[in-house]
Amino acid sequence: MYLYLGQNTLVPKKSVVGVFDMDNATSSHVTRKSLNMWEKNGMIVNVSDDIPKSFVICTDRGKTTVYLSQLSSQTLLKRSTMSISHLSDV
Repeated sequence: MYLYLGQNTLVPKKSVVGVFDMDNATSSHVTRKSLNMWEKNGMIVNVSDDIPKSFVICTDRGKTTVYLSQLSSQTLLKRSTMSISHLSDV
């Protein structure tokens, strides 16, 4: 199964480590420092045309990728329980 992050981006659900609300998570200096490090190392993929509302950390075969999404963490949670056949309705 896959999780739809927006902007035609799908990630395997099994690769998702966590989904985080951008406003709440970035209030911590540790999270801001981590996001800066990931950006410097080319690990961030922006799949948002707007200001990102959430970020999703994925790992696959030892490689970590952080996706910035314009979808809220609550929306992503709802989508994580949907099957791929329902995505055309969203």
